[in-house]
Amino acid sequence: MIEAKLDKVYAPKAIEEKWTTYWLENELFRADVNSTKPAFSMAIPPPNVTGSLHMGHALNNTLQDILARYKRMKGFDVLWLPGTDHAGIATQNVVEKKLAHEGIDRHNLGREKFIERVWKWKEESGGVIINQLKRLGASCDWSREQFTMSPELSRAVAEVFVKLYEEGLIYRDERLINWCPRCLTALSDIEVEHEEILGKLYYIRYHLADNPKDFLTVATTRPETMLGDTAVAVHPDDERHNKFIGREVLLPLTSRRIPVIGDSILVDIEFGTGAVKITPAHDFNDFEAGLRHSLKRIDIFNERAHIKQNIPDINPEIMEEIIGLHAHKARERVIHILKEHGFLTKSEDHKHAVGKCYRCKTVIEPYLSPQWYIKVKPLAEEAIKAVEDGRTRIIPQGWENTYFEWMRNIKDWCISRQIWWGHQIPAWYCLKCNKGEIYEVHGEKRFSAKAKPIVSRTEPKECPACKSKDIVRDNDVLDTWFSSALWPFSTLGWPEKVETQNLASPLQRYYPTSVIVTGFDIIFFWVARMMMMGLKFMGNVPFRDVYIHALVRDAEGQKMSKSKGNVIDPLVIMDKYGTDAFRFTLAAMAAQGRDIKLAEERIEGYRNFCNKIWNLARFTLMNFEGFNSELTGQAHRVSPTSELPIADKWILTRLNHTVRDVTEDLETYRFNDAANSAYQFVWHELCDWYVELIKFDLRGENGEERKMTAQTVLLKILKDSLKLLHPIMPFITEEIWDVLPHEEGDKGQGSGVSSIMQQPFPKTGADYPDAERDMILIMDVIKAIRNIRSEMNVAPAAQIEVICLCTDNIAIQLLTDNQRYIKGLAKVSNLEIMVGKAHPTRTEDAATAITGNVEIFVPLKGLINFEEERKRLDRDLEKVMKELNGIHKKLSDEKFVARAPKEVVEKDKARLEELLQKKMKLEQGVERVKTGRGLLM
Repeated sequence: MIEAKLDKVYAPKAIEEKWTTYWLENELFRADVNSTKPAFSMAIPPPNVTGSLHMGHALNNTLQDILARYKRMKGFDVLWLPGTDHAGIATQNVVEKKLAHEGIDRHNLGREKFIERVWKWKEESGGVIINQLKRLGASCDWSREQFTMSPELSRAVAEVFVKLYEEGLIYRDERLINWCPRCLTALSDIEVEHEEILGKLYYIRYHLADNPKDFLTVATTRPETMLGDTAVAVHPDDERHNKFIGREVLLPLTSRRIPVIGDSILVDIEFGTGAVKITPAHDFNDFEAGLRHSLKRIDIFNERAHIKQNIPDINPEIMEEIIGLHAHKARERVIHILKEHGFLTKSEDHKHAVGKCYRCKTVIEPYLSPQWYIKVKPLAEEAIKAVEDGRTRIIPQGWENTYFEWMRNIKDWCISRQIWWGHQIPAWYCLKCNKGEIYEVHGEKRFSAKAKPIVSRTEPKECPACKSKDIVRDNDVLDTWFSSALWPFSTLGWPEKVETQNLASPLQRYYPTSVIVTGFDIIFFWVARMMMMGLKFMGNVPFRDVYIHALVRDAEGQKMSKSKGNVIDPLVIMDKYGTDAFRFTLAAMAAQGRDIKLAEERIEGYRNFCNKIWNLARFTLMNFEGFNSELTGQAHRVSPTSELPIADKWILTRLNHTVRDVTEDLETYRFNDAANSAYQFVWHELCDWYVELIKFDLRGENGEERKMTAQTVLLKILKDSLKLLHPIMPFITEEIWDVLPHEEGDKGQGSGVSSIMQQPFPKTGADYPDAERDMILIMDVIKAIRNIRSEMNVAPAAQIEVICLCTDNIAIQLLTDNQRYIKGLAKVSNLEIMVGKAHPTRTEDAATAITGNVEIFVPLKGLINFEEERKRLDRDLEKVMKELNGIHKKLSDEKFVARAPKEVVEKDKARLEELLQKKMKLEQGVERVKTGRGLLM
């Protein structure tokens, strides 16, 4: 007898800890660069070293892990390469806050000491998310864990920078960038969070220089930046204003004369007054207009967004009032002064978006400063071709259009950041050659865009031009996305020395990677840049497939945010329901192109699925009395086809269908379909039907040979089901696999077991389509009888009589041969199967159902009291009608519908629909018991 080794209750926490330790200690996730197996590789989207597991991480890494585990079972040498991103601004902010608690400012500490503190923090506290990913079950090759600031990856960054600079693709220029006045650095677009606010639109008069009685009224949300205006623009087709094009206006509060220009790109005739001020140094659209019209740039803010000294042309008295004010305070002061001088005609409420730093939430400023840029057009062209010709596929395909649109309209990439933590730009300046281009910020030497850099892989000893040894390094660091763009090849050892480039090289074996799994929000900022860099430096795409998943939202479809209080913590969820239930929920809901609306009820439902699998395994082990454990090879074999009962043939055929479906779904990234196919098979076909169908066989009621066959088939189905589920639910499947009887070389952990992840993914066997068709009719008959019992409120324990009238002898033979299934599952004591019509006296008090070519009669006389049943139904109907009338009254009240929260109204509408369905069923029930005759179900 096989002894049951599973606890009565499924307790996920202990199981998860046990198998996480086992997998890691035995290095079961390690890739083998010398393997003869085909390679499958993925590089993890590196989470920030400061990060903690959130729903986006959980979804992203669950989907990757499903692929990794599936491909291992399909016979691939899998490299899933893990690592973390140094996350420049985020990490610097964390350490700066830590220093602030100690009363230390980083500028007083100095760059070198500050970097030492960051590295110390990283070693002590960074990378918490890695352990959280391990807890999620992520089967990365942890021996290859990478960090974007490691010496090896830093060498790759320097190599790429120098090569691009030498080819003229990296350059330095003074342009307008997103600037955080608190972090004192440039920001990429993705680091700016846009928030709609209710502000003001101010209307200001700009008088004509040659006729002060005439004026243009300009509408603006930022009156304080007018001190940097260098033009006013109108639309060339605007008949109200185009007559002023070519003339000049006097800028209020200044002595500056500025031109009126025509610009059809910048000006919207319908917005405001149709006349707009142009401030090229403080607005991105204005900056572009300034380039088109060769306008001067006047910068009025310093790096902390305070009004600078010596702004040209300003009335000295006004300058005295506003100097040193922050932009927000300056706005208030300028508005007051404009009112005093009669320039402000009115203001009105106006909704508009403001950008904020994604880390410190400070309002960003468009800021004019010297920065480093990459010319991306030439790189983008190749990346576009790679998707067009199919070298890289984007899945779902609809995201291709987003990719193409952005790439075809791409602008040069600002890659420099004014912080200390990051890859310091490998550029130096000669103080002698660049004497006139030096200025200082916080005691650091900085250089104008005109300064000539010395770009080198290593620190130069002297200036190559003048031989001076008085040289200093550029203080800027690179945008975090720069190093992340190299991730697919820098993590595999690039740049390798020529002599090491052989077939045993990770770079040669695993590049291009097979797939990248990522969210749609970083297609531009990461996926596109990896494409460009991979093609440029490897001569090949960085991945064959790009799978784009959607967002995880709350149950109402709202984006999760701390401010809304609707964030679901995956760590809390895993504690509460278990990791397998959580992973299965994410997979089951990860439909291509559709956001996940996550509700705890769904996770709880899949926790019940875990319990179902657990109980199935316990049932299997408890019904193995007499099973020959020394001949466990029988677990993988079944009786000759002719000897198999129809139930076995049916379940084996259904297993084949499920294996085919799940395999195809995982190959095509339809994770939800794979999960739902496996769920449907295990719960509804294996547990609800097959296990019930063979219970009598397992008890030996149909002979020992039939018992052994049922045990063998059940064990095979269970094992293949566990293999199907393992990529999605690794912990519970590993635990059950460990205690099952196995063939030699396929045993459990305690006796030389090999992990389930080392088993081959299930393959299809012989199909029995006739058995599948016939079994459907048998099950339909059982369901029809069960439905009659339920609808007519027949006692669950009562044995009943059933008459089946068939239209042909084939159906009679089928039901006769398999009547044990019908009797057992529908609790039928006497089953008559015949052709033609039944005797009237046997069917006059019977409930009737029809399925296929079989008419079913269940005589009810003696089973139910028709009068009492009708009274019960009437009472239930009365309760339903009372509640129904109440909800009708509420929803008919327009004031209630208008004022009540949307979710309350929706809940009432759903309840209304539910009650209407219940009312209909109760009325049908009343009709059925009126006479007790000829009841058609």
